[in-house]
Amino acid sequence: MPNKVNASHILVKTEPEANVAYYDVTHGKSFEEVAKEKSLCPSKKNGGSLGWFGRNQMVKEFETAAFSLKKGEISKPVKTQFGWHIIKVDDVE
Repeated sequence: MPNKVNASHILVKTEPEANVAYYDVTHGKSFEEVAKEKSLCPSKKNGGSLGWFGRNQMVKEFETAAFSLKKGEISKPVKTQFGWHIIKVDDVE
């Protein structure tokens, strides 16, 4: 079980938007490109990168999803109080 992950995300308001973003990143578009185009988070300017974070630093649903992924994996849409996220784990420690 990793103690830290380096992750990126795409944040959108609705589940249908999240499904489109997920489709895009799993069918040929780069994660960074989709983040820059569609994400509502300021991290979009960095291709969605959130950098490194440990446990108990993110909301529970986001953390559970991020820490369940292996390096290079992309989550299906995850709902939090902020909206819908697509999460990509770039590295783990």
